[in-house]
Amino acid sequence: MTESPDDLLALERQVCFALVVASRSVVAAYKPILDPLGLTHPQYLVMLALWERSPRSLGDLSETLVLEPATLSPLIKRLEAAGLVERRRNPLDERSLVISLTAEGRALRTRALAVPGRVMERLGLGVDELAHARDVLDGLIRAAQEPPQ
Repeated sequence: MTESPDDLLALERQVCFALVVASRSVVAAYKPILDPLGLTHPQYLVMLALWERSPRSLGDLSETLVLEPATLSPLIKRLEAAGLVERRRNPLDERSLVISLTAEGRALRTRALAVPGRVMERLGLGVDELAHARDVLDGLIRAAQEPPQ
């Protein structure tokens, strides 16, 4: 079967394919930058959220990072084993787990300040280009999360 240039099922025309490849490629670009910090990309996202506000409940982190608690819990445990965060039960609600940065976790933020610049350098993109890409992706996320009409 010969595809026409306007074939809506052509792989290279699929937004989902471009997003998956872009995601894997960008996360791979972060790896050598995050390795010296001892962080994986998902752990880096957790730390970014905690550097914005700590302590946070597991539920709050889960909502912020758009990750299921069952996916987030092993990340938190590895960060705790690395001495970057601590987990404890909320004394007002034993069902709630509270995640806090340790002194070492707070200190890591200083080293992480270099990450965005190194990523921009690696990708060859400036702040404005990356902000535009992020804004477009945010629009796609909002559209995909809206209930079907």
